[in-house]
Amino acid sequence: MSAALIALDWGTSSLRGWLIDGDGTILDRRAGGPGILAVTGNDFAGAHRSFVSGWPSLPSIASGMIGSKQGWLEAPYVNCPGGFVDLSPGLRATPDNALRIVPGFAWQVPGLAPDVMRGEETQIFGALDADDASGLFILPGTHSKWARVASGRIVSFATYMTGEIFAVLRQHSILGRLMASDAMPDLNAAAFEAGAEVGLNHGDDLLHRLFEVRALGLFERLPATDSPSYLSGLLIGAEIAAALHREAAASPILIGARPLCAAYHRVLAAQGIAARIADEDVTPRGLWRIARAAGMIA
Repeated sequence: MSAALIALDWGTSSLRGWLIDGDGTILDRRAGGPGILAVTGNDFAGAHRSFVSGWPSLPSIASGMIGSKQGWLEAPYVNCPGGFVDLSPGLRATPDNALRIVPGFAWQVPGLAPDVMRGEETQIFGALDADDASGLFILPGTHSKWARVASGRIVSFATYMTGEIFAVLRQHSILGRLMASDAMPDLNAAAFEAGAEVGLNHGDDLLHRLFEVRALGLFERLPATDSPSYLSGLLIGAEIAAALHREAAASPILIGARPLCAAYHRVLAAQGIAARIADEDVTPRGLWRIARAAGMIA
């Protein structure tokens, strides 16, 4: 098998890469490169050369925050709905022509503020069972995404700041004062499920229910070691309740870190929704599909 493409996932805090042949098979993989905030002196060209050193000179493509205002080169958002072909004209070549950067998608609901994604579109396209597949895709994380795909095109999506709110409350609010330590303890399933039940059933009262995390701790009804699990469940439950109010969910596909996807899977199952967790190579597969649609590889 002959290598045909170098694919990179270049985010805020990490850089991963794959060497891929013309049929989409991964021949080699690398991790541990600097995220965009760790690139010294904004020398993205140097960081890129160092990371791919030893791999053959090939067409290269990257998705993620490398295409943001803080990255190497801004790749303006493409309006949603859109698929592989719609992203192709938006690919931006770096000044040294060493890399083409995938743009994200923007989605405008009439009367509401715009929503955006950058990097998640690549993961979604990589998770499709076929180029023209349809379905609901959930991407848990710092900024969770719920995206609807029809005939291989992302037609709508919504972002929930669940992970970031958890981190802020955990580290910088009064709720964190009664928690065990700065380190995140192992998930306590019972505490998580208790919080998720409250979030699912009372998510519309979230600001009040959040304070209950502190009150339960004060009255020793929630151990300090279990408070983060309860808070996580509460926020995820509230997110899922809000998303299900907007979006009918039938057999959604979860994309992301395994432990976080497992947590969402657990809460969705409590609602009678059978979700499937995508494999961990959706990003390189999505980059290969985008590159193929753009004519970067045969």
